[in-house]
Amino acid sequence: MKKYALKNLDCPNCAAKLEDSIKGLSCVDYVSVNFATLSMHIETSDIEKVKSKINDIEPDIKVDEIAKKENKNYNLKKEFIIMGISLIIFVAGLLVENFIKTFPYNFLKYVIFLFVYFLTGWKVLYKAFTNITKGKIFDENFLMGIATIGALCINAFSEAAGVMLFYKIGEFFQELSLNNSRKSISSLLEVRPDYANLKNNGDTIKVSPYEVKVDDLIIVKPGEKIPLDGVILSGESFLDTSSLTGEHKPKNVGVGDRVFAGMINNNGVLTIKVTKIFTQSSISKILELVEDAIEHKSKTENFISIFARYYTPIVVILALFIAFIPPFFLKDATFSQWIYKALVLLVISCPCALVISIPLGYFGGIGFASKNGILIKGSNYLEALSNLKTIAFDKTGTLTKGVFKVSTIISQNNFKKDEIIEYAAKAESHSNHPIAISIVEYYGKNLSSILIEEYQEVRGMGIKAKIDGKNIIVGNDKLFQNENVNFLDVAEYGTIVHIAVDKIYAGYIIINDQIKEDSFIAVKTLKEKGVNDIIMLTGDNFSSAKDVSDKLGISTFYSSLLPEEKLAIFDKLEKRTKNHNMAFVGDGVNDAPVLAKADIGISMGCIGSDAAIEIADVVIMDDSLTKIATAINIAKKTKTIIWQNIIMALGIKLVFVLLALFGIAIMWEAVFADMGVSLLALFNSMRIFRMKG
Repeated sequence: MKKYALKNLDCPNCAAKLEDSIKGLSCVDYVSVNFATLSMHIETSDIEKVKSKINDIEPDIKVDEIAKKENKNYNLKKEFIIMGISLIIFVAGLLVENFIKTFPYNFLKYVIFLFVYFLTGWKVLYKAFTNITKGKIFDENFLMGIATIGALCINAFSEAAGVMLFYKIGEFFQELSLNNSRKSISSLLEVRPDYANLKNNGDTIKVSPYEVKVDDLIIVKPGEKIPLDGVILSGESFLDTSSLTGEHKPKNVGVGDRVFAGMINNNGVLTIKVTKIFTQSSISKILELVEDAIEHKSKTENFISIFARYYTPIVVILALFIAFIPPFFLKDATFSQWIYKALVLLVISCPCALVISIPLGYFGGIGFASKNGILIKGSNYLEALSNLKTIAFDKTGTLTKGVFKVSTIISQNNFKKDEIIEYAAKAESHSNHPIAISIVEYYGKNLSSILIEEYQEVRGMGIKAKIDGKNIIVGNDKLFQNENVNFLDVAEYGTIVHIAVDKIYAGYIIINDQIKEDSFIAVKTLKEKGVNDIIMLTGDNFSSAKDVSDKLGISTFYSSLLPEEKLAIFDKLEKRTKNHNMAFVGDGVNDAPVLAKADIGISMGCIGSDAAIEIADVVIMDDSLTKIATAINIAKKTKTIIWQNIIMALGIKLVFVLLALFGIAIMWEAVFADMGVSLLALFNSMRIFRMKG
């Protein structure tokens, strides 16, 4: 999949039609054209054929591999000058029309109005003509062209010139608003580092982050952005991590701590050893995902694209009906009257307000979420969050801290406690599971010299190993049931790890984990947001799961689950939620199958976690469960603003259509209404950037 900039793309309806045409090419597997970002995402085996197709449809559009932040080709200063000159000449034409009635001077008004008409409208007429020659009839250029030419034919010269002039003015303010919108989006994501201070043979040189390699040393001075992911070799400081996490509380770091590109160094000088090249750094991946998120279109966007495709032809057919049918059946009705009404209808009916504001609204919502440390991978997921009613949580590392500590050792069958922890630590010494690490840390002795003759890690159950000639089993109830070893049924809070030596039960270890402080607030806030069905899925035992559920107020939980059992239960739960969406929240690695299966997979605690960023649909960058409610809030507000735009655009257009039919609305008012709706929709979409998370 590649991303391209579309230079000179100045029409939202054209963007939709361009996408439809490219989809029809046999060499194209996927394409998404977005007017809000002036970009195209495409998967194709022949990009030159695609470029040729684009040139056939829109000759002015140039395709570049590197997407620009704004459309540099729309010269606002030049357009402003043309608009100002045209307005002055147009006012002069109105004065001539109203105050000079004698021939041949009154003929001057036609010259003036035609001059203004062609000065401001030649691009519209040119595009309409070239599109017609290519079989593309129904677009806003065609609507404006036929409406104004029709006005000239019925001797409404001032209105024809006025329509083109005010269309030009509206287009100017629309482009100005779009540029401001794009800049607002860019500012939300403006965390990309500009340079790195690279240590080179005792000197420090300023280079591009792209030039720095893994294991290079860089210096970060107070006030500078950390340019690449790495580990601190010397220095201590407080870092502003808000660009990644949305958390404004400074983070204290020192020697040995991992730091990530995009964080800002507040005070001390840091020497950092680079662990990833820039294109693989956390901030680079985040920026790429946020900038590309708009390609995953929501149902609303897809509906509006289809709606706009059929809307314009229907309007043209309706206009033809209004122009030529009523005069045959209504007394005193003239063709000029009803043709004029039809022309007003054509002017008011451009669908640009909808086509512009909806993707811009979603993109703004995604950008605003990223500013709050929430990475949402597409407008489809943002829309899905607004209809979230059921959410399932993993326990360990998600609702709890995932920091395990041995709290109790119980021996059986004449085994000593020291023997139990020694056997368990030796068996677990090759495992990276948090429970295994906690046992090894509690044992506290060097295990590098032990000889493990046989070793088997039973997924989701425990370890089977042969050490010093003894067969050791360390694991949960299920493992001991499978091995036919008698064990105690322990009903105590904590994770229970049983130990057996040569099939003789030696005892058990209780390992405790702590509930995160914000888990209590998160569950309460989610219920307030209407997410009343909260479920917990865990591989831990019943007593531990019940204790966490009771403390957090979670009514439904499933315990002692293997990864495949967790997926099967989630699948059954999801089938019950047909009218709304269901999310799963996990730590991003062990829960990958369920995260992939869920309507919305939400991964927690993911700074620097490549697996989490790849797997999940929504990534919470700072491990804060309360951000889930923030994401839902942003999604609901974004959806509200988008539906306000849809209702406002269609409502105002309908009112003016009725006014036109009753002869109340004139062409100038129709232009103001059309462009006014577009600008109102844009301004309303801009409110997303001023939301409170």
